Amino acid sequence: MLITQVAVALLAFYVAWNLGANDVANAMGTSVGSKAVTLKQALIIAGVLEFTGAVLFGHQVTETLATKIANPALFAATPQIFVVGMVTVLISCGVWLQIATSRGLPVSSSHAVVGAIAGFSWVALGVDAIDWSSIGLITIGWILTPLISGAIAALFYSQIKHWILDQPNQVVQLQEWIPWLSTLLLGVFGVIVLPSLTEPLTNFVIELGFTIPAYDIPLLTGAVAAVGLTIISWRQLGDKGTTGQTEESTQSPMPHAPCPMPNPVERLFGRFQLLSACFVAFAHGSNDVGNAIAPLAAIVYINRTGSVPIDGITIPIWILILGGAGIVGGLAVWGKKVIATIGENIISLEPSSGFCAELATATTILIASRLGLPVSTSHALVGGVVGIGLVQNIKSIKFQTLKGIAAAWLITIPVSAILSAAIFSIARILFF
Repeated sequence: MLITQVAVALLAFYVAWNLGANDVANAMGTSVGSKAVTLKQALIIAGVLEFTGAVLFGHQVTETLATKIANPALFAATPQIFVVGMVTVLISCGVWLQIATSRGLPVSSSHAVVGAIAGFSWVALGVDAIDWSSIGLITIGWILTPLISGAIAALFYSQIKHWILDQPNQVVQLQEWIPWLSTLLLGVFGVIVLPSLTEPLTNFVIELGFTIPAYDIPLLTGAVAAVGLTIISWRQLGDKGTTGQTEESTQSPMPHAPCPMPNPVERLFGRFQLLSACFVAFAHGSNDVGNAIAPLAAIVYINRTGSVPIDGITIPIWILILGGAGIVGGLAVWGKKVIATIGENIISLEPSSGFCAELATATTILIASRLGLPVSTSHALVGGVVGIGLVQNIKSIKFQTLKGIAAAWLITIPVSAILSAAIFSIARILFF
């Protein structure tokens, strides 16, 4: 049992490693591409926040994936079949993510997990074991996600371009817009992150005897943060704005032309973009770590109890730490290729456009979550970047890169399903 558990833990670490190398580009790709941060800074920032999100808040998604995707009740009489199936899920996802990462292609780890579970379930229990409605929803999500994100990114960027970047005095315009941008940024990301972050404080206040609505503290925190961000941004822009605006206006006859980072407007957008990237990294760590460690959590539960988890399980902290460490390691060693694809190989990004792409991604994911649609952060971010390109100039979009990304999206579910089915078939012949 111990040897099996160690082997499965190593497999889960391998999947988390590949997930970090591929998916974390969603958080940092546009920031690196727009030169808001260096690659080294991005790796450090994302590493810390991904790990923190995974360890502190990764248990909820992990529990859901371990007990809700495959129907555990169907395996109640044969828990060892379920164990072998979960091992094949880990191998299949790890291999496919590694292949995609080696080619610099951003793919959805969630879709890979679903495909792998469908593959082994088909071989183990027949075609009726697959939840075809879930596969259908994922297909709808695959089509709608980049379209919605692209539309939102185009809307955001067209407004910023019209009201700030195309104006003769960009700094004055940005000063007027800072409160709205701060509220928008912290509003969108706050809905994703703040309820989880402030939950311990909310519970503590309730224990003291105060009856408050669940969202009061997150709303108060977000409001204070928005005011603070506005004041800090005004100060930074006031310190350097006049000089920077004079330099920029004498250097470039076109106020909306691509601006170098010394331009105070793009510098401030760079700070906004970095903040949004931090939120995405934290949210991603808490959400997607489950793709790597849910099968391990289910197997550990079966080894401990002898039964398949049906109603829910407690995730040991060492499993969350293992997943977080794997994500950080993969990001640091293999993450550069996918970051380059998203940040540099679709269109050329500036901090203002990269900020809009990230904000559109978060908004799309938030809307999808509220509607219960399974979507991919990779799909949303690529769609957002393309939406920016359509506003700037359609000729600036590198469609050759998009073809490769779209092909990888299309084949993720079937490839992971076939891999899982083949590995499970071989394992069943060898061990049963």
